[in-house]
This record gives sequence, structure tokens and C-alpha cells, in this order.
Amino acid sequence: MLRLATASLAGTAIEFYDFFVYGTAAALVLGPLFFPTFSPVAGTLAAFVTFGVGFVARPLGSVLFGHIGDRHGRRPVLVASLLLTGASTVAVGCVPTYDTIGVFAPLLLLVLRFLQGLGLGGEWGGAVLLTVEHAPVERRGLWSSFPQVGPAVGFLLANGVVLALSATLTEAQFAAWGWRVPFWAAGVLAVVGLWLRSSLTESPRFLEIDDHARVPLAEVVRDHWRLVLLTAGALAIGYAIFYAVTTWSLAYATERLGVDRSVMLTCIMAVVLVKGSLTPVAAVLGDRYGRRPLTLIGCTAAALWMFPMVALLATGEPLLMFLGFLGAMLAFITMFAVIAAYLPELYEPRVRCTGAAVGYNLGGVLGGALTPIAATALAEQGGRVPWGVGAYLTGIALLSLGCFALLPETRPATAEAVKPATG
Repeated sequence: MLRLATASLAGTAIEFYDFFVYGTAAALVLGPLFFPTFSPVAGTLAAFVTFGVGFVARPLGSVLFGHIGDRHGRRPVLVASLLLTGASTVAVGCVPTYDTIGVFAPLLLLVLRFLQGLGLGGEWGGAVLLTVEHAPVERRGLWSSFPQVGPAVGFLLANGVVLALSATLTEAQFAAWGWRVPFWAAGVLAVVGLWLRSSLTESPRFLEIDDHARVPLAEVVRDHWRLVLLTAGALAIGYAIFYAVTTWSLAYATERLGVDRSVMLTCIMAVVLVKGSLTPVAAVLGDRYGRRPLTLIGCTAAALWMFPMVALLATGEPLLMFLGFLGAMLAFITMFAVIAAYLPELYEPRVRCTGAAVGYNLGGVLGGALTPIAATALAEQGGRVPWGVGAYLTGIALLSLGCFALLPETRPATAEAVKPATG
């Protein structure tokens, strides 16, 4: 289990590195380079729109790779999704800017970001299910938390590279070629990931299935549509918190508050490090007390903390911003540490790869794609403290709280006996 879980963690870290490095670039440099005819705010909004395209593609990727995972096994999904995400990320680093090829530059950016999202949409379902279906029932939450740590590791890698480049290059050098280096590094990481995953064995639970679904998506839509919608709504606040902290706040603080880029990156990386470290701890609590109580506690904490978070951000003081982000991330991890075990337990094995991944990635569209765009627009309408952003995030938290309240419990000891909710 340790070898399997470690390989899953490494793979998700590499794929999320690819996805996150784009978000950091969108917040810092893509607006001026690819949308130079726009105003600074409009350019940032346009860059965040291309960022959001990746989230729109993720549910489509979960349908495509979920079909493969439910029909042919979880293992092939891991290889194919890693190849697609890695190749498209390297290609982003090679796209000429607007000054070189004009409007084709942002169009190419959109296409490659879409392919990135398509690959990542398959990654989560494959990595999580391979771990969950190998794990003993009583420790399913703990072992499934390993791939959930991967996004934090990927984020730290992506932003660590950008931070190192920011510290060693001038502004002109970073804008000219430095921002491309993290994208090129994705090629090396993809090779490492493929090597790690080459020795993984297929899920035993998948091998036990006698009647594989012919069209998994059709079964999910017919029998589990309510469950998919509830999980998507429930997960929206997690995505909203994460990308408000890691993407929108980076652009807001550097552009509106004049906070140094390196200071802001360090502040965000510190809170993500705490998030990654506490993920297994919260997952163990999920094994002991159940998944649903933790999700309800996390959502309630998020709803109460969004206004204090934006107030602390508006100070521009590193320690206060860190404390604001820390409260938000603690609420986030209380929910999301158990999600990797919770979602698969809600679905029967024959459609588990499609159902869990589609719900998970639809939540990304609701919370991750829209939040940087909406927050940037709302922040422009207010004063120094972006209260509108706080209200927006609180509203999403209340929506997610209601959705989690309608989902059933899947206690570890009886997870296999819990019947999935139907529509």
C-alpha cells in the first residue's frame, strides 16, 4: 500500500504541477503578454478566462477517461492522462506571444489549456480509485489521502520554481523567457511520473467486476444524476477557497495592494504547505468518525471565515494575510481530506470511475473556474477591502453546506453496504 500510495501521490503532484503553474502564470504575466491591447484589469480577467477553460474541460476528461477506467481498468487512465497533461503543458511554454503571432497566441493558449484540463479530468479518478480499491476498508480514508496530498506538492513545486526564477531574474527577463521555464520542466516530471506508474498493478475491485458498464456515463446520468449534482455543489466551496487564495489573491495583492511578488508567493506557499501536511491527519479523523461530519464542519467554518479572510488580505501585511489564508485552508482541508474516500464509496464499482470523477470535476467548474474571474470583477467594484468577494465565497459555502447535508454517510466499517443515492 505504501508503494502504491506513494506512486499515486507522485503522479497527482506532477499533473497538478502542470495545472497550477498555468494559474500562477495567469496571475502574473499572461495578461500583458497575450492580451496587450487590454487594460491591466481586463488583461488579468482575460488570462483568468483561459485559466477557467481548463476547468470546463475537466468534466469532459472525466467522462472520457472515466469510460476507459470503468470499461478497461483504472491503470490505463493514469498513463494516458499523464501523457496528455504533460505534453500540453510543455507546449504552453513554447507558444509565441501576441507580439509575434497576434490573435493566434491566445487561441493556442486556449486550446492547450483545454487539453491540460482534459488530462487532469481523468487523473484524479484513476489515481484515487487505484488507491481506494487496494486499501483496507478501515484505513481507506488514510490511504486515499495520499493522492489528495499531491495537489499541494504540485502547487509547491510550481510556485517554488516561479519564486526561484522571480528572485534570480529581472522583471524583463522573467517576462521575456523566465515564465516559460516551469512549463518546460513539466516534460521532465512527466517522464518521472510514467516511470513510477509503470509498475502499478490493476485494482483488485475492478478485476472482480463481472458485468462492466457498456456506457458508464449513460448509467450515471440515468441512475445517479442527483448524486452527481449534489457532489458537484458540495465540492464547489473547496475549489473556490483554494483558487481564491492561490490565484485570485496573488493577482489582487500584487496589482492592487502593491505587495511584492516574492512575498506573496512565499505567503501562499506557506499556507499550502500546512494544508498538505494536515491532509492525512484529517483523513484519519474521517476513518474514525465518518466522512459526512468532517465535510459539514469544514463547510460551516468556511462560511464563517470568508469575510475575515478578505479583511486580513486587504491589509497587505504578510503575517495577517497568512492568518487569513490559514483559516480558509483549514476549513478546506477538513472537507477535502476525506473526499477521495467519500466520493468512490457513494457509487457502485461498475460506474465508480465515471461517477466520482464527473462529480468532482463539475465542482471544479462551479468553484474553480468562476472564482478568479468573479472575484477580480467584484474587487474592482469595491474599496480597499473586497467585501463583495467575501459575500460571494460565503454564498458558495452555504450552497455547499446544503448539498453535503443531503448526502448520506458512508462510514468506513459499512462502506460496502451503503447503497448509492439515486435520481
